[in-house]
Amino acid sequence: MSTTVATEAASRIPVMVPWLGEEEAAAAAEAVRSGWVAQGPRVAEFERAFAAEVGAAHGVAVSSGTAALHLGLVALGIGAADEVVVPSLSFIATANAARYVGATPVFADVEPATGNLTPATIEAALTSQTRAVILVHQGGVPADLDAIRALCEEHGLALLEDAACAAGARYRGQPVGVGAQVAAWSFHPRKLLTTGEGGMVTTDDAERAARIRRLREHGMNVSAADRHASAKPVLEAYLETGFNYRMTDIQAAVGLVQLRKLAATVAERRELASRYQRELAGIPGLTAISDPGYGETNYQSFWVRLDDTFPVDRDELLLRLSEAGISARRGIMAAHLEPAYADVSTPSLPATEALSLDSLILPVFHGMTEAQQDRVVAVLKAAVHG
Repeated sequence: MSTTVATEAASRIPVMVPWLGEEEAAAAAEAVRSGWVAQGPRVAEFERAFAAEVGAAHGVAVSSGTAALHLGLVALGIGAADEVVVPSLSFIATANAARYVGATPVFADVEPATGNLTPATIEAALTSQTRAVILVHQGGVPADLDAIRALCEEHGLALLEDAACAAGARYRGQPVGVGAQVAAWSFHPRKLLTTGEGGMVTTDDAERAARIRRLREHGMNVSAADRHASAKPVLEAYLETGFNYRMTDIQAAVGLVQLRKLAATVAERRELASRYQRELAGIPGLTAISDPGYGETNYQSFWVRLDDTFPVDRDELLLRLSEAGISARRGIMAAHLEPAYADVSTPSLPATEALSLDSLILPVFHGMTEAQQDRVVAVLKAAVHG
C-alpha cells in the first residue's frame, strides 16, 4: 500500500466502530483457557446481568437478534394463519421472523419524527386475523410504549418488542425493556453492546423464559451445561422441536465487559448527537433525529432527513460524503419494497417510503473527535451553500 493510500484509509471516517479493547480480549481468552467455550456459566451470568440492566426478570441469551425474534414469536404462540403487524421501516429480519413461524407479516406505516409505529398506524393494519404486533424501537429511539401496550391489550394482541438497537435507551425514565411481554435484543457489531454476533430474549414470565431456554437448545428438558455439571448421569428428553440458537461462553465473556461500558457508551453517543444537532440546526431542508418527548434515545444511529428543498438528493449527498472520506449509510430500509416481499399486498406507506428514500445515517462512534464531526458537517453545509 502506498503512503498516500494508507494515509487516506487512516483518515477515512467510519460510520460506526465497536468499542472493543484489551479488556474484552482478556475476558475472551480467559473463557478459552477455562476449557468451557460453549454455553455455560458465563452465559448464565450475562443473562442475569443484562436482564437486570434492562429491568426484566429473566434473560435468555441466543445466537442472534433474529433468533431472539423467532423464539419470541414461538413463545407467544404465534403460528400459521396468524397475522403479525410489523413496521416495513426496519431491517428485514423483523418481517422475516413472522414468516419463520408460518405467520403473515402485515406492514404498517410509521410516524416521520421517530420512525416508529404508533397506535394509529397499527390500528390501520389490524384485521380479524391479527394476533401480534412487533414493535421496533428504531435506531434506538424508544416507541411510545404505554399507548401501544394499551392498544394491544384492548385488542387481545401479543406484543413482541424488537429492541435490537435499544440497549441503553429509556422510556419515561426507565430502561426500554421494563414491563415488556417479550423483548428481543441484538449484539451485532453495529449495536452499542456487542458480542460479535448474539442476542437476548427478556421477559418477566418465568414459564415463558423456561420454554425459550429449551427451544434454543433443541427442545431439551435439561441443558448441556447442567448435564455436564451433574455428578450423576442425566438422560435428557426432547420435549418439542427446538433449534440450535445457543450463545457461547466466549461471546458472553465479551458481553459482560461490554455491559459494564454501556452507560458510558450511551452518554458519549448522546454528547455526539447533541453536538450534531447544534451544528446542523438551521440548515434548510435538513432535519436531524432527536429525543421524543417521552424518552431518551441511545443514538445507536444518528440519522438526518432531507426534504424537497434540500439542493441535492440523498444518494448524491452520500456520494459527496464518500468522496470526502466519510462513510455514511442510506436510511433504514423499507422491507415491503424488497424482492423478498414482492408477493405481499401492501397499502401505501407514505412515511415509510419517504424516510427510506430521503434519510441517511451519519457517523457516530466511540472516540469520534470534534474535528471528525466538523468534517461531516462541512460536507452537509457545502451541499447547501456550494
